[in-house]
Amino acid sequence: MPKLEGAGKYILVNLFEYIRHANTGSINDFMEKFRNKYRIKSNRLQGWDYSSDALYFITIVTAHRNCIFGEIQNGRMIYNEYGSIANDEWLKSFEIRQELFLDEYVIMPNHIHAIVGINNNEQKMNIGSTAGDGRDARPCVSTPPPQPAGLQRKPKSVSSFIAGYKSVVMNKIDDFIDKNYIYKPKYNRHNPLWQVNYHDHIIRNDESYHRIKKYIIDNPANWYKDSLF
Repeated sequence: MPKLEGAGKYILVNLFEYIRHANTGSINDFMEKFRNKYRIKSNRLQGWDYSSDALYFITIVTAHRNCIFGEIQNGRMIYNEYGSIANDEWLKSFEIRQELFLDEYVIMPNHIHAIVGINNNEQKMNIGSTAGDGRDARPCVSTPPPQPAGLQRKPKSVSSFIAGYKSVVMNKIDDFIDKNYIYKPKYNRHNPLWQVNYHDHIIRNDESYHRIKKYIIDNPANWYKDSLF
């Protein structure tokens, strides 16, 4: 497993310590939404194709962990203008991209957690499959920065979705700054809105799905114990 620092270390330590004690349950509610839609390919974890049909737990963090999307009040996330933009564009992503399905998500002051499904075919998705190497999921990893010029992200993949989302949120926030004559620097490569990397985890069985979902739902209530706070 690669050595993780910063947000990556946070996810490995905080998430898996938390989900050890969570209740297990059924993924049937989620499956009911997408019955006869798609299924997970039984791929080995090494060399995983991130345009493959699967459920992914993803985390996106702001640059320098700056809290720019709002604040937590009484265990609830309250969006500011930037947070509303981030939320609106998040939901629009799933209207525009037919291959994506949104299960659970939360936008926090400085990061986003979500369970996202990819469907590139018309078959049923067998989320509870334990095929592969027998583990419940891939360890959380830090996905590399954008590829050099001449190389392209695979379309309809996790990386292409996140790159597009990051870009449109940055542009919309910059437009908001201009429109409202806000006296602050706009976001660009010299003043980034997001960390370059993101973090992902392939959900491969029912127990893992339920625990991660509960972790996301409880994230606002646990904000003041969060290492990203």
